[in-house]
Amino acid sequence: MEFSDVLIIVTVVLVIILAVLYYFNKVSMRKMVQAQDFIENNRTTVQIFVIDKKQEKPSLANLPKAVYEQMPKTTKMRKANLVRAKIGPQIVTLVCDKPVYSVLPVKKNVKVDLAGIYIVGITGMKLENKKKKTLTEKMTLNLNQKTSKK
Repeated sequence: MEFSDVLIIVTVVLVIILAVLYYFNKVSMRKMVQAQDFIENNRTTVQIFVIDKKQEKPSLANLPKAVYEQMPKTTKMRKANLVRAKIGPQIVTLVCDKPVYSVLPVKKNVKVDLAGIYIVGITGMKLENKKKKTLTEKMTLNLNQKTSKK
């Protein structure tokens, strides 16, 4: 085998791999758009009392059986942002994204946008301002405020 033969084989294999990755990306994007449409259609604003919040793996102990059985295996193995909250007389476990989870106050009443058991967002709160800042973010913020005063 010559170098040109090896180069052709490697090029063909790379093209096949890229085509497969492109196909899976289109499929996952289609699923993501469908999920986003479902969330937008079923969004409701509800007042909840946040009891506690944890990052842990979903299990039958902290999620309803029907929801747990429908989850993909990869999601069951990953840690999720789970929030125990009281909605009316019921205590339920809700799921949310990292930006919402980081600013959600514990032991307080909060108005949230819900889509099923998924917390889409917090209404009446700006997520950027309430986010916990790291030490370096605090230091740069203080430095910027001091320099702007001069």
